[in-house]
Amino acid sequence: MLSLFALATVALSQLPPTLWLIGDSTVRNGQGKGDGDQWGWGDCLGKFFDSEKLKVVNRAIGGRSSRTFLTEGRWETILSELRPGDFVMMQFGHNDPGAINDDSRARGSIRGIGDETAEIDNLLTKMHETVHTFGWYMSKYVREAKEHGATAIICSYVPRCPRPGDKVEKHPEPSSYRLWAQQVAAREKVFYIDLYRLIWDSYVQETPEALKEKYFTSADFTHTNRKGAEMNAGKVVEGIRSLAGCGLKGYLLP
Repeated sequence: MLSLFALATVALSQLPPTLWLIGDSTVRNGQGKGDGDQWGWGDCLGKFFDSEKLKVVNRAIGGRSSRTFLTEGRWETILSELRPGDFVMMQFGHNDPGAINDDSRARGSIRGIGDETAEIDNLLTKMHETVHTFGWYMSKYVREAKEHGATAIICSYVPRCPRPGDKVEKHPEPSSYRLWAQQVAAREKVFYIDLYRLIWDSYVQETPEALKEKYFTSADFTHTNRKGAEMNAGKVVEGIRSLAGCGLKGYLLP
């Protein structure tokens, strides 16, 4: 007779895998509740998957950087639930350029992907903290996901809406956080989706004014409305389909 532990283990092994999403407000936002009808692409992604075979859990949260998603304990909570066969998709970069130490958000990471650190007495949390580079935090998510038997997928951040009067030309070469996300994926040998490029290739068909009206809220040039979030989610799916050897493709609806 199987023990209760063995029975629980068998039950867990029969559960469908989970796709965990981590990131900032461009991945998960108010879901249309206030804030100018702001939506993140993560809340539109589930409809592209077979829900009987894969569970999509969006743990992204507005205002967070690669650093503060970790320091607030949000990643640790996911690790406690992560199982072999799961997937972790991450997108950070919009908030990482912020101040490393202030009394309002203190969310910035050190630029780059190296091992540089900064020792601070955090003015916001009142705690001593060792701050790392953007790449260090991204690598930590990847490595710990792998240690738990999960597949990691890094996405570049999504582009902001071009400003009125800007020329919307062919997507620029990767730089800063987009480039560093790509470099971390290469270094850690994990899947990478250049979400910026996929979305920008659609943007070049329209004027900044049309893009703002169609895909973005009135609040700013960063946050998408539901139509923009759905378009971005479709580009995520396009990226997933392009990943050779990625098991996540097998859970997409035809």
